[in-house]
Order: sequence, then C-alpha cells, then structure tokens
Amino acid sequence: MASVTRAEIMSRYGLGRSTLEKWFRERAANGHPEPDGRRGQQLTWDSDAWHAWYSSRETQASVPAGLATRDQLAEAHGLSRHALKELWAARAANGHPEPAHRHGKALYWNAGEWTTWYRSLPAAREEKELLTLAEAGRLLGLAPSTVTVYASRPPKGWPAPAEELPLGGGRVRRLYRRSDVLAYAAQKG
Repeated sequence: MASVTRAEIMSRYGLGRSTLEKWFRERAANGHPEPDGRRGQQLTWDSDAWHAWYSSRETQASVPAGLATRDQLAEAHGLSRHALKELWAARAANGHPEPAHRHGKALYWNAGEWTTWYRSLPAAREEKELLTLAEAGRLLGLAPSTVTVYASRPPKGWPAPAEELPLGGGRVRRLYRRSDVLAYAAQKG
C-alpha cells in the first residue's frame, strides 16, 4: 500500500493546495478518503484509494479533450507558473488566447492554439525570462536541497546570475536566464 502526501497529489494531478484542503475539509459531504498516516508533519493517503475517489468525481470528465491547465502548459513548455501568469496579465498587449473552458475557478486553454500563439512570440521573450534558483532547479529536475548549494558552490559550467536583487538581512535573490540554464543542462547531458 503506497501512501502519498498532499504535495505529491498536487504534483501528480496538477491540483492546487487550496482545492485539496477544501475537499478534505468537506470530506463528510464529498466522500474524500481519510488519511492513512503521516510522513513527518504531513498527512498521507492511500494512493489507490485517493485515485479511485478522484477518478469517480466528474471533474475530469467535464473537461473536453485537448485542453490544458496553466500548470500543464508550464510543464509542456518548460516555463514557470510566474512566467505564465505574466503572459496572462499582459494578454491585452500580447494577444494571449482566452480560456476555452472554465470549471469552477480552474481555467483551461486549447493546448494547440496556446502552443501556436506562444511560438509566435518574439524569440527574445525566452532569452529575457529570468528564473529564481528554485525555478532553475525545478526546470532541471533537481531536488531543492541540491540546487540550494549552487549559489555558494556552483558546479562546473553553472551560469552566472543575470541579475542579483538585494533582499533584507543581507540576503540576495539571484536570477538566471532560462536559456543559460538550458545550455547548462545540454552541456551536462
């Protein structure tokens, strides 16, 4: 019996934490499975039981095929959620497609239409996109504990930050160009 945490469910199903917390709070009415234990401070659920409950919901059935959430678009195109939110916020200027479907608060875009639109943006857009160290790590599939040390002990070939922003307490936020991070991954691979 495999157990999953809320974070693992979020990643696997592309769901938001607030949605999962709401479903759990309303479990008496919606039949959400009870936790089967804990992993550290996090509750866990039986993976098969949770999947069966989620699959029985009509959420996925009500979303037409060929549509993608913001998280699915981010993963498919190697973009951060922040970058997608910026593109959406600037839709009046950049022609960002409107959602093809809404289910509750969730927005869904026609994946093919969105991809065509995104590819039509100037190539300079990708060059200018800056990633935090954490976003660069996620793009590369690195564990957070691994990428954290890159700021103080960068591996051979790791790009220099494109920008450094001072934060309170003497800390610094380092931003890296997406293209530099992808070049590093290509040279490593």
